Amino acid sequence: MAPDEATWRAMNPQQRQRFIDQVHAAFEERRDLMTEGRPHFRTKSKAMDTLGRFFRRAGRRVYLASELPIFYPGERIVHPDLMAVLDVEDTGDDDERTAWVVADEGKGPEFALEVHHYGDEHKDFVRNVEDYARFGIQEYFIYDRGRRSLVGYRLPKPGARRYERIHVRFGRFSSVVLGLDLQVRTGGLRFYVGDAELPDSDELIGRIEGLVEDLAHRRDEANTRAEQEQARAEQEQARAEQALADLRATVLDMLAARGLTPSDDLRQRLEQCADSATLRTWAVRAGTAESADDVAG
Repeated sequence: MAPDEATWRAMNPQQRQRFIDQVHAAFEERRDLMTEGRPHFRTKSKAMDTLGRFFRRAGRRVYLASELPIFYPGERIVHPDLMAVLDVEDTGDDDERTAWVVADEGKGPEFALEVHHYGDEHKDFVRNVEDYARFGIQEYFIYDRGRRSLVGYRLPKPGARRYERIHVRFGRFSSVVLGLDLQVRTGGLRFYVGDAELPDSDELIGRIEGLVEDLAHRRDEANTRAEQEQARAEQEQARAEQALADLRATVLDMLAARGLTPSDDLRQRLEQCADSATLRTWAVRAGTAESADDVAG
């Protein structure tokens, strides 16, 4: 049980921390006996991760915590698998809270989620429904991982202390507090904003890896095309150079067949000429020129 507000106010900081440490030790002992299991841990961790990323990107001030003890004055201490408090900054790694003390914070959470998996069914489905409503937690959802089912409760109006069931619509439950829909699918508990499903970290990493692989594939294809183009260009260049060499040889062969000896100047001009039209003109002239020097005009 949490101390009442007067008792809490009378405690010095050391006494308060000692009490919080005792609460954590008791919860740890209970967890050791219950053996939480990885499926339960993964489910609440994914929910926390998904919601935290969504609210950060949306610029909403929502404080999220998993199994953080909540002290309502004079009440049973509870520690939901996930809780959300609106209009409170989530400072991430800089947050030093080891408990949520309602007397100090001035308010309790507006949203709570329990993941039921081989745990105390009476606690999750009966006692919490009564207590969370009395505490004024606006919404309470229970995800039964074994049955793959979801149930939600909401306080019908401010000041109410008894929950009403949230009715499913089109397979989803609407959370007024989160501004999101919840649904159980093959992959587990999922969150939606409108028709868009919020991805978890594993899915985001998968998408990024897929994009990286696609980019690498596109890059490889582009490199292959560039290499092929380079090879074709080199082949074309080689053919062009061979055609020029053949035209130069034709000029010399025709002069030799007619008994004309080209001068060193003509040979140099032939080697330097890279214009096929000019070389063809010289080849024609080589067949009728009176001297070798007349070929190049």
